Amino acid sequence: MKVMHVLSSRIYSGAEKVVCQIIRSLEGTDIESVYCSPDSDIVRQMLTEQGVTYLSIDALTPGNLKAVIREQKPDLIHAHDMRASFVSALCCGKIPLVSHIHNNAYDARGLSLKSVAYLIAGFRAKHIFWVSRSSYEGYLFHKLFAEKSSVLYNIIDTDQIFAKKALDSETYDFDVIYVGRLTYQKDPQRLMRVLALLKENKPDLKAAVVGAGELEEETRQVCAQLGLEENVSFLGFQGNPIKMVHDSGAMLLTSRWEGTPMCAMEAMALGTPVVSTPSDGMKDLITDGVSGFLAEEDAVLAQDLLRLVTDGELRSSIARNAAEKFARINDAEGYRRIMERCYRQGGTL
Repeated sequence: MKVMHVLSSRIYSGAEKVVCQIIRSLEGTDIESVYCSPDSDIVRQMLTEQGVTYLSIDALTPGNLKAVIREQKPDLIHAHDMRASFVSALCCGKIPLVSHIHNNAYDARGLSLKSVAYLIAGFRAKHIFWVSRSSYEGYLFHKLFAEKSSVLYNIIDTDQIFAKKALDSETYDFDVIYVGRLTYQKDPQRLMRVLALLKENKPDLKAAVVGAGELEEETRQVCAQLGLEENVSFLGFQGNPIKMVHDSGAMLLTSRWEGTPMCAMEAMALGTPVVSTPSDGMKDLITDGVSGFLAEEDAVLAQDLLRLVTDGELRSSIARNAAEKFARINDAEGYRRIMERCYRQGGTL
């Protein structure tokens, strides 16, 4: 059978990594997978490296998607996030549709164009996967789809993570690293403010920002205004930042909301402690003070970072607990079985 994964993004981040993991996990079966999204050099590069078939389109519109569906004739469409699910619902006809929501869509928590539009996808879908309980409950009309919904926490391929780490022979000495898009959801301006507070007690601070986005220029301006230009390295998108994460003293996340962030799971697997705002998805991953640190206040986030980068014993304890927590929740084989069963049952569970 052929499964077509549909995405609306031109980036390669959390949801895009999940799609590739699903595709790789089903290699060796009779399930053929293809990846369809708006054209992107970064996506093409990452998919080529993983041997994933990429179907690029100019933009995710009903016309473009219908043309790809006619050409590919998929047996099932797996749409990722609300916009891709909405467009797929308009185009799929009799082809079974699975919708997969990878984050907490705050603009769909109340009455909005997005929350109403997703009703079309919700009614059309055979099943809906939600990345967390909070992402499901946060959608305004979630109760309408209770019988066809299930929570499926993200997993990561640990073998691939350590294989990618081995490909990088460089050594890095960052105290703090951030990996992710520079967007409103991630609040990168706040990231700079926390780092400025940390610098007050650690003047020789070295921090790395790995990622790009529409707020990059504004974030750079805040960085300069706070006198962090000598302390923060903006590295842009990196196809393989795994060794950087492994070598860093801690990972800092300041997101306004999250699903189950892949970068945090990768850090936990690598033994790099995570300090984060208590966004929905992070509360599922981190037990404050045990397997990482969660705090609302910038000053507390900075203090937690300082403790981690100056107290080796504390860092080792947190890293050990995080790795143990990760091992308990990262059921890659269970995830694969659920996905394969859903596909073979025509999009139902």
